[in-house]
Amino acid sequence: MGSVITKEDTDEWKNARKRAQAHAYESPALSAAEGQIIKKPRQINNRRTKARVINLKERNLDMLRNDLILRNPLRLIGHENEAIVPQGGFGAVLARAGVGKTALIVQVALNTMLQQKNVLHVSLDDPVDKVNLWYQEVLNSLASQYHVRQIKELWESIQMHRFIMTFKVEGFSVPKLEERVKDLTEQQIFNPHMVIIDGLPFDERLRTPLEGLKAFSESHRLHLWFTVTTHRHETPGADGLPVQLSAVGDLFDAAIELQPEGKKIHIRCLKGGPEDSEGCDQLLDPSTMLIQES
Repeated sequence: MGSVITKEDTDEWKNARKRAQAHAYESPALSAAEGQIIKKPRQINNRRTKARVINLKERNLDMLRNDLILRNPLRLIGHENEAIVPQGGFGAVLARAGVGKTALIVQVALNTMLQQKNVLHVSLDDPVDKVNLWYQEVLNSLASQYHVRQIKELWESIQMHRFIMTFKVEGFSVPKLEERVKDLTEQQIFNPHMVIIDGLPFDERLRTPLEGLKAFSESHRLHLWFTVTTHRHETPGADGLPVQLSAVGDLFDAAIELQPEGKKIHIRCLKGGPEDSEGCDQLLDPSTMLIQES
């Protein structure tokens, strides 16, 4: 693995810097036009208490976020995000190319963002614009499935909890990732709770880099997810895991595989799933790439 990294000052970086700079100057605006109700302060012993502001728009968005959190894709297969991958832990979504790995991992990321926790999405395959389009398309599908009307407001309320970082595959390395994350955190631009590494090739040379990522994840107390590309007709390893994961399976707390079968895509837990194996055999809708509820 080399150490060359893309240097473009992407919109994601620019917007993050603006948010960081503006944060110190923010002051709450009180406006009835924004759906806020301001109760008049009461006088107690000739002293006024602070005005209590109830923002109806924010309250409605909170209710909407909570509703979508209950539809967490990992909850549908028996787990919460943090339960299946603990702090410092690894999780993997495995599938053949084009089956739906990125769509599923984006659903996991959106659930974390809905909880107002930060997701750093590291893409080794796609540019920022394409990754951003994945998030918007998956969120639009969720909004359509659950009849969400305030999709624009919802997206505006959670997009600040996601940061996209791109590397060339040959330029990705653990030190470079640590350097970029350090830049984000020290400048108070972005402090990740979850990191997704999308597009890392899993082969026999990956053991040492993964051990470095494990130490990085543990030191920063992150929940770290990977997408792993498998191939048709490969024989699983002795532990039953796909060959891409078999040699490094001890580093992973959870592994979820997408298995096409005719017009259906099964979601199966290979590691870290619920004791009831039937609880981790759900279907991914090929048309929307969303998990189908039972």
